Amino acid sequence: MFELVRRASRHNEANGRRPIALTTHRQRVLSFKGLVVADQKVERRLAAVVAADVFRYSRLMEADETGTLAQLKALRREIIDPKIAEYRGRIVKTTGDGILLEYYSVTDAVQCSVDIQEAMAQRNVSVPEDRRIQFRVGINLGEIIIEGDDIYGTGVNVAARLEAMAEPGSICISGNVYDQIRSILSLGYVDLGEQTVKNISAPVRSFAVRMGEMEARTPPAAPVEWHNKATIAVLPFDNLSGDPGQEYFADGMAEDIITALSHIRWLAVIARNSSFAYKGKNVDVKQVGNELGVRYLLEGSVRKAGNRVRITGQLIDTSTMAHLWADRFDGDFDDIFELQDRVTGNVVATVAPKLEHAEIERAKRKQTENLDAYDYFLRGMASLQKWTKESSNEALQLFYRAIERDQEYASAYGMAAWCFVWRKVNGWMVDRQNEIEEATRLARRAVDLGEDDAVALAAGGYALVFVGHEIEDGSAYIDRALALNPNLVWALHSSGWTNAFLGQSDLAIKRLTHAIQLSPLDPLNFRAEGGMALAHFLAGRYDDACLWAEKSLRKRPKYLASIRELAAAHALAGRLTEAQQTMEHLRSVNPELRISTVKDWVPLRRAEDLARLQEGLRKAGLPE
Repeated sequence: MFELVRRASRHNEANGRRPIALTTHRQRVLSFKGLVVADQKVERRLAAVVAADVFRYSRLMEADETGTLAQLKALRREIIDPKIAEYRGRIVKTTGDGILLEYYSVTDAVQCSVDIQEAMAQRNVSVPEDRRIQFRVGINLGEIIIEGDDIYGTGVNVAARLEAMAEPGSICISGNVYDQIRSILSLGYVDLGEQTVKNISAPVRSFAVRMGEMEARTPPAAPVEWHNKATIAVLPFDNLSGDPGQEYFADGMAEDIITALSHIRWLAVIARNSSFAYKGKNVDVKQVGNELGVRYLLEGSVRKAGNRVRITGQLIDTSTMAHLWADRFDGDFDDIFELQDRVTGNVVATVAPKLEHAEIERAKRKQTENLDAYDYFLRGMASLQKWTKESSNEALQLFYRAIERDQEYASAYGMAAWCFVWRKVNGWMVDRQNEIEEATRLARRAVDLGEDDAVALAAGGYALVFVGHEIEDGSAYIDRALALNPNLVWALHSSGWTNAFLGQSDLAIKRLTHAIQLSPLDPLNFRAEGGMALAHFLAGRYDDACLWAEKSLRKRPKYLASIRELAAAHALAGRLTEAQQTMEHLRSVNPELRISTVKDWVPLRRAEDLARLQEGLRKAGLPE
């Protein structure tokens, strides 16, 4: 009777209907077309499940049925079955082109699969490409249902879906498998993100296993597009010091950069074990890009002479071989860890915008009908960075289109909210109350979805601070963004402004100074300098406030915030002529501003800070 129900469940699934599931330890009643099974005990256990199938099996059988079957039998006899026995696996069942295995140890399941794939790759070297038998393998750790010698349930279904995602000759594992083995098995892993798979309600976190030994013996596969994410590998840095003892420092530099780049949510970073497989080898950039499936490579070198060290780095687009960035850093070897931190921060803060620009250019080349959520997001970023009223409106629409295609795209919500920040900064709001409500809605959605997304948290958090005047909540989200990615420069900008609003001038100056040091040529530095002006103004340092405001305005003459700080600082410093001239400029840019609207314009938490700013603007000539 149970076999009848199980077959019906499979029939339903095959025809796109919800499968019949056994979901409790004792199934009281199960009904199917009038048949009832009562009080039937359901046996469950946690197991590592391996699903594998032969890639292009039908084509192989069509070309040479006898030869294919003979090959499969030989592979079972000589490689597969002995390995399964060695690692204490159990063959649950086989089909013509597939096999289902169960292991009590997830480590054994993965290592056995790696051994088999490597042995298969070695054997295939002498086999013509059109006759090679290659397995795709999926591995999951989950609860299974046991019926006789068979197993089924979600734990099995996920393994089967992962197998379908795997490249020929490779292995795809679930997130819970990765969590168990990442510190045990010396393999490389590529994060494929959360995948929506057929008949599984929740997204499945997935990883590709990258086996350096296996890849070195097999022809490189076609480049892999990791689900439209930008992808980068950091190769081991060359030690040019002539001192093998400095090898650890060169390796540490690359490892630190890998870790720091991994904090960038939109960027997929190849794991250390995969990229370090090329250590000590003369590499061909295009070949490495193909083998690792990455768009970008970062490589560098370390040279030590006496107590001085020089670190160089360069970023390469593997598809065009174009050098997107190159730089060098010099320092003393006295504090090696401080030097590593400083170089890592500068590299990441500089490389991230270069990668974003390259990705934007790639998205621009795509046909409109082929755009996905990520492409719309990138085009939105490109429009936003023109910093005009028209481009800001265009960016907002592009972010909305990204959200339409992916309703859980946290960064798109965050940057849509940011568009309203920019509208308020420049006095472009038309329907003020509705726009504030929409900005707040978008920001809340961004921070709710983006718990581990620094861009979403920083953008949404600052929209809450500046547009929604939810300053404490917004500040907490920005702090979390910086905890996730300490090198996100414009998050440091937002943090600096927010701390100034909170009356914490010294912390504001510290954050903004760090941002400018990390990215001295950043096109948004006018914003950082405007924040420095406000922080100095609120601390009563009016001459310093004027210097920073003037710096900002040299880059962006119509930046209202810096014009405001300059007028108020001149006035309170006693330079009324300069204050009045600056006020004329302010009112020509935005004639709607009044003393009565300052508190809506600038979300200052302390009453004395608001009073100080209003006093300065009143003396400079701003109407009530």
